[in-house]
Amino acid sequence: MRAGPTGAHPQGTPTLGSFTGGQLRRLGSVAGLSRADVETYAQVLTDALGPEAERPLDLPPPTRTFLSDDHTPVEFSLSFRADAAPVVRVLVEPGCGATRLADNGRAGLETVRTMARRWHFATDALDELRDLFLPPAPRGPLALWCALELRPGGVPGVKVYLNPAAGGEERSAETVREALRRLGYGGAFDSLPPGSGYPFFALDLGRWAEPRVKVYLYHDNLTAGQAGRLPRTDSGPGSAAVEGFFRTAAGLGSDAGGLGGLPGQSCHSFTDLGTARPSGFTLYIPVRDYVRHDGEALTRASTVLHHHGMDASVLHRAVGALTERRPEDGAGLVAYLSLAHQGGQPPRVTAYLSSEAYAVRPPAAETVRRPVPVA
Repeated sequence: MRAGPTGAHPQGTPTLGSFTGGQLRRLGSVAGLSRADVETYAQVLTDALGPEAERPLDLPPPTRTFLSDDHTPVEFSLSFRADAAPVVRVLVEPGCGATRLADNGRAGLETVRTMARRWHFATDALDELRDLFLPPAPRGPLALWCALELRPGGVPGVKVYLNPAAGGEERSAETVREALRRLGYGGAFDSLPPGSGYPFFALDLGRWAEPRVKVYLYHDNLTAGQAGRLPRTDSGPGSAAVEGFFRTAAGLGSDAGGLGGLPGQSCHSFTDLGTARPSGFTLYIPVRDYVRHDGEALTRASTVLHHHGMDASVLHRAVGALTERRPEDGAGLVAYLSLAHQGGQPPRVTAYLSSEAYAVRPPAAETVRRPVPVA
C-alpha cells in the first residue's frame, strides 16, 4: 500500500528521491524553514541517497534496511522544546543500494566526507573509529546512517550512527568501551546502566555547541520503575518525570508490567572529557508497537507535548505533510516518541515519523495499552 502524495518524476513515475524529497519540503515548511532552505535540504537528501534516489517506487526497496519497518532508507523526526521553534531532522542510509554491508559502509563514509568538504567540518573522530565500526567484513543490521538537523541558513548539523555489533554481537560491549576510550572518555562505559544490547554508537560532526558522543542501549521488558532509574547524569530528569513519560508514551498504567513487544531504548551522551558521567539522557519508546493505530499515537504524543508546554498542533500538521492517509488507517507513521535532557537545557520531546514510501503498517486488532496522563 502506498502512503500518500509525492513529487513527480520527469517521466511521471514517482521515485524514492522525489517522494522523500517532497515530504522533506512540506515538513520543512510546516516547521518554518524558508523555501530556499527546504530546496537545499531536499537536494542534500537526494545526493545522500545517491543513484537510489532515481529508483522508481513501483520497484521493491533497494535493500531490507533496518532503518524503517517498510525498508524506506529515510526517516523524519520533529523535535520540540518549549522555548524554541520545532526542529526537523532526517535520517538516511547513504549506502542503501549496496548489496554487501562493507560496501554500504564505504558509501556512507564517502557521503559523510563529501558533506565535511562542503560544510567545512572535521571527521577525525569518525576516522579514529573506522576499524571498530567499519571493518573489512562487518556484521550486524547496519553499517552507517547519517542524520541531518535542518537548521535555518542551509547548513545542517550532522550526526553519524554506527553499529557496535560490526565485529560481532558478542563483542558489542567491548567495541563501545574501546570507542569511548579512544575519544577520551576512558571511564564512561562503566557509568552506563545495564541493558540488553547496544544498537548504536553515534557522533555529532560539524557545527554543534557541544558535540556529543552517544551510546544507545536496548532494554527488554522495560518497566516504568526501571526507566526511572536509567539516567546517569548529575543533573536532569528525576525518576518521576521519566516514569510519567514512559507510562504515557507506552500506554501503561501505574500497576502494569513492562514493554512486552519492541524494547525501549536509552541514549547516554558525553560532552565533558573531565568526567566519566554522561551529560545527557534520552528515553525512546517504540510507540507504534503499543497502539492500535496512529490516531492513538498522536493522542499520546499530544499529551506529552502539552505537559511540557509545547505546541502539539505542529505535529498534527507535520503528519499531514507526510501523508494523506488517516491516522486510524495504519500503525507506524509515528514510530518512536522520546524525552531528552541535555545538561541544564529544557527538556526536548521528539516524534520520529516514518516516510512509508513502500508500505503502511496495518492497524493492530486492539489497543495494546491504554494511554494515561503524565504524572
